[in-house]
Amino acid sequence: MKAESFSVSELELAGWPVRVTSYRIGETWHAKADNVSPGANIARARAEGREQAEVKVIERASERLGATRRRPRADLGS
Repeated sequence: MKAESFSVSELELAGWPVRVTSYRIGETWHAKADNVSPGANIARARAEGREQAEVKVIERASERLGATRRRPRADLGS
């Protein structure tokens, strides 16, 4: 089987840039969220429809990114 109906979109979740990729393999839709650069996987989901898979993966990614602490950047201009 091969991936069909491939779609990629970018959005911001909890202050982080996120790329959501969705595609269909057989009768199942798959979606994944990554953090654009360097492209580390944040969440994956499967569902019967594209929209359902994307909603699930966005919810999971939002939870995970919302729990991520950010440290203030050090002043690099000495």
